Amino acid sequence: MSGHSKWANIKIKKSKTDAQRGRIFTKIGREIAIAVKMGGADPNSNPRLRDAIAKAKQNNMPNDNIQRSIKKASGELDSVNYEDITYEGYAPGGIAVIVEALTDNKNRTAGEIRHIFDKFGGSLGQTGCVSYMFKKKGVIIADKQGFTEDDMLMLALDAGAEDLTEDEDVFEIFTQPSDMGGVAEKLAASGVNVLSQDIDMIPDVEVDPADHIDSVRKLINRLEENDDVQNVYHNAILPEEEEEE
Repeated sequence: MSGHSKWANIKIKKSKTDAQRGRIFTKIGREIAIAVKMGGADPNSNPRLRDAIAKAKQNNMPNDNIQRSIKKASGELDSVNYEDITYEGYAPGGIAVIVEALTDNKNRTAGEIRHIFDKFGGSLGQTGCVSYMFKKKGVIIADKQGFTEDDMLMLALDAGAEDLTEDEDVFEIFTQPSDMGGVAEKLAASGVNVLSQDIDMIPDVEVDPADHIDSVRKLINRLEENDDVQNVYHNAILPEEEEEE
């Protein structure tokens, strides 16, 4: 997992989205809706819904909003049907990009995503053209709270995690996607302060965009601002201090 920092990405996104909380709530609401459609309205028997609810709470989404999203998706309120769609392509400099979207209009979303890639010098590719360069993992961010790396590693492994890295004042704990929720619960029960838990696509190799840093950053930012886009993953090395524009 060398070089990859989920925590850095979370801090950057938080700084950008504090003034756009409504948009974040809308995106999480869609995640909840698709989770309910796929696995039912009971988080105890629906791991994807349980993870979506945990993400909502970590983003301070009001419980009323969470319950309303669940009721809409389960048919108790008027609802919109969303579809999961994944796009793959390249940003300038050969940077691999994966875009996960939830949409009620595939043609509209596909056109918007293609336009963004084209506008910033990238190209949208076929399914599978870059996903082989990434591994899907659950990533749990835990506050250090005085834990040593060895102590946290033992706790994480005992809880079912695969690996751990140390980053500033947090630990990043990696799991299989299906194990993430259970591992996070076990860590919390052991007194660990879990700051976030989310599924991530981690690149096998990170790439320096060189002279294309600005174009890559603009492309990624514009994708993340699209209402239908839930997640954007890439293998670019982007300096943290330049992330806020």
